[in-house]
Amino acid sequence: MAEQILSVGIDVGTSTTEVVFSRLTIENTASAFSVPRISIVAKEVIYRSQIYLTPLVRPDLMDVDALRAIVEAEYQAAQVQPGEVNTGAAIITGETARADNAEQVLHALSELAGDFVVATAGPALESVLAARGVGIDSWSKEHRGIVANLDIGGGTTNIAAYKSGRLLGASCLDIGGRLVRVIDGKISYLSHQIKRLAEASDIPLAVGDTADPARLQTLTRVMARQLAMGLGLVHPDATHASMYTNAGRALNSEIAPGTISFSGGVADLIDADRALNPFRYGDIGPLLGAAIADDSAFRLVERFHGAETIGATVVGAGVHTTEISGSTIEYARDLLPMQNVPILRISDEDAADPIRLAATIKAELAMLNPDDPSQSVAVAFSGYDIDSFTAVQETADAIISGADVVLSGPYPLVIVLENDRAMVLGQALKVKRGRSDDVVCIDSIFTGLGDYIDIGVPVGAGQAVPVVVKTLVFND
Repeated sequence: MAEQILSVGIDVGTSTTEVVFSRLTIENTASAFSVPRISIVAKEVIYRSQIYLTPLVRPDLMDVDALRAIVEAEYQAAQVQPGEVNTGAAIITGETARADNAEQVLHALSELAGDFVVATAGPALESVLAARGVGIDSWSKEHRGIVANLDIGGGTTNIAAYKSGRLLGASCLDIGGRLVRVIDGKISYLSHQIKRLAEASDIPLAVGDTADPARLQTLTRVMARQLAMGLGLVHPDATHASMYTNAGRALNSEIAPGTISFSGGVADLIDADRALNPFRYGDIGPLLGAAIADDSAFRLVERFHGAETIGATVVGAGVHTTEISGSTIEYARDLLPMQNVPILRISDEDAADPIRLAATIKAELAMLNPDDPSQSVAVAFSGYDIDSFTAVQETADAIISGADVVLSGPYPLVIVLENDRAMVLGQALKVKRGRSDDVVCIDSIFTGLGDYIDIGVPVGAGQAVPVVVKTLVFND
């Protein structure tokens, strides 16, 4: 029997803030004689807010009260109570992730929005959410070659590349439409990243200068060319490596898309009427859109027009953040929901050897939480080597030995596997320790080093749990 859950997405961006509500349908997709497999079989956006200008006290400080008022008003307009929301995400993106109170705002919004609405920030996740909101992950399953989405907002451009439905890589550049702002014909704000780029390109710019369209057009052409470099369409120059957010890295040089799509606020300006005032939004967004349209490198690839542009990230946050665990899981019901559990990722090489597995867990726990290694943690590994009764027992022994400081403390231990071995491993841990009230063991979930995991209350008659794997990296 199908089960429906309500999801919310809240995106606080450099320029705009949006809210969406979605309905996710969950169903057992396995046959009657197979192990149950609970899956999300349908996703539908049922309400979209208007697009708000993100309220700021100053460029580096968001207006918390005004943001709360926006979210509360949209919940009322959608006739949704926070207690009715089962899952979703509140995400801070672009320049707002650099605001002095970004973390405070994010947690305030997630607490307001519902019990299992996760707080997340980080350019890698934003890249993926925007790409999923556009739909290139699904599109790439049916078309050959590599496709990349550029989500160009006010403060950053998030890039995600897919092939055959699989994420190949993600990156983020400090290129956006509001990194130069214009009031009354003068430059009122100039980000340090763009100032550095302008200096490297011999373009004189300073706050207080007259907003000369020709000079700023030259700047946006340089910015557009940096985006082309980020896709590998042209060779990078000496400045390019410094343009990545949080000193991040470029896509792998082997990732060369034959098709691209655009999302974010600037996406709607690529084909806009150039006769209009280029500073009509108080920034260089229209000039940047025109520069991208004119850049010869972008004409070398095909263009995919996705389902979303300016709303791609918020739709991704509301519709595509939640995964469903496998049904072969073991958990203590009273421990759920759990939020913001840091992931300790174990390599396949270490996980395959019980002695190394125990030693690695112990060492990584000491590094992750040096002041208190007993803090709750999610030990994650593929689990593909758990292929026999002996392997299950040895892996359980290794976890008990390596994570003894957690298991003997006041916080639960989470085990996250990719392969569907969580139930047998969880049961082995239960038998060996004589208790099961402090361990959650789930599978069919893929994680990475530095991620966090949120686990919701059981769905599908208790056979699965909703899971969100996220990052909590605020931009420097």
